Amino acid sequence: MSGATVADCMTEPVLTVTAGEPALDVAAAMDDQSIKSVVIVDEACQPEGILTSTDYVRMTADGVDPTEATVGEHMTTDIVTTSPETALSAVASTMWDNNISHVPVVDDENRVTGILSATDLTVYLADD
Repeated sequence: MSGATVADCMTEPVLTVTAGEPALDVAAAMDDQSIKSVVIVDEACQPEGILTSTDYVRMTADGVDPTEATVGEHMTTDIVTTSPETALSAVASTMWDNNISHVPVVDDENRVTGILSATDLTVYLADD
């Protein structure tokens, strides 16, 4: 992983949605694309939050009706982002330290351009 950057293994494009999207529709889109997270963005494509499959498990456990919920009501808003130029080892350490498995990747203007997941890291290391 020496010298590798986020750009070397991030997933792009990333599925982004707005906070008002129905949770059920977003879950269906995640299932269709076989992904485990979406990034919630504002009008400028800047990240407002993230919603993962774990959040859907929590919603189910709490008895939330996904036909009446929006992703904005259940997204994590205290998110960690990274840039494509960040050293892969640094972002892997950040993910470990924060117990997170998905990190939105943003450009110089804080617009979402991709996502880095623990799965992306695993695949990169397996292929290395």
